[in-house]
Amino acid sequence: MKVSLIQMNSQADKAGNVDEAERLIRQAVTDESPDLVVLPEYFAFLGEVRDDIHGSGESVEDGPIVTRFAALAKELGVTIHAGSIVEKSGNAHYNTTVVFGPDGAQIARYRKMHLFDIDAPGGTSYRESDTISRGEEVVTYKVGDTNVGCAICYDVRFPELFRALRDKGAEVIVLPAAFTLMTGKDHWEVLARARAIETQTYFLACAQTGSHADGTKWCWGHSMVIDPWGHLVAQASDGVGIAHARLDPAMIARVRRDVPVASHHVLKG
Repeated sequence: MKVSLIQMNSQADKAGNVDEAERLIRQAVTDESPDLVVLPEYFAFLGEVRDDIHGSGESVEDGPIVTRFAALAKELGVTIHAGSIVEKSGNAHYNTTVVFGPDGAQIARYRKMHLFDIDAPGGTSYRESDTISRGEEVVTYKVGDTNVGCAICYDVRFPELFRALRDKGAEVIVLPAAFTLMTGKDHWEVLARARAIETQTYFLACAQTGSHADGTKWCWGHSMVIDPWGHLVAQASDGVGIAHARLDPAMIARVRRDVPVASHHVLKG
């Protein structure tokens, strides 16, 4: 299974961001013919003003983004894990992943569970819950015979979600993110590697990079693929770009056979 992680620098220009995402997906498919292409969190709009964030929202049933990327997945014959967008559902808004199969059909939706409400080092505060409602469902989907689990950004700090994904059969876990610069430099890689080791999965961490929202938000980047033993096997360079990797199902089976942690749990659920 071949994967491509698209690292972006999304801004408050929804149309421009979506055009750039499509350009990079087409480039990835031309260069490497992956089975799965991943976009980062909030790839279509990354701003800071509540009304603007809500204004960027759309239905995941038939909104313009899902319509466009469904058609793109079908045209290219690739599974697109469309990072996350602002989903508008009635009066609520969610930070939602939508996944499109190679026939263009939606095969998964995941609403981010853990909302980023912190006072970061350096004095910057984030209150995602002021804008976004919380999801509740643990979600997996298939790429061929491979079971893929869904998470988003701040979820990475909550290992119980990843245990639940492993228990649902996940062999690969995808984490679109807009991880902050201040926390990312210390925690991004170590958390992602820990989740890969705990779950014995390939872990695909696909990030935003650089300055956003007129310089009020900075993201760490460093999109990466980690194997089930915890080794970093691919990483994007600084700036906008793509990280490619080939995943080996035999390695997942070998690691799980050699260290059978799934059968050794003492504390349950």
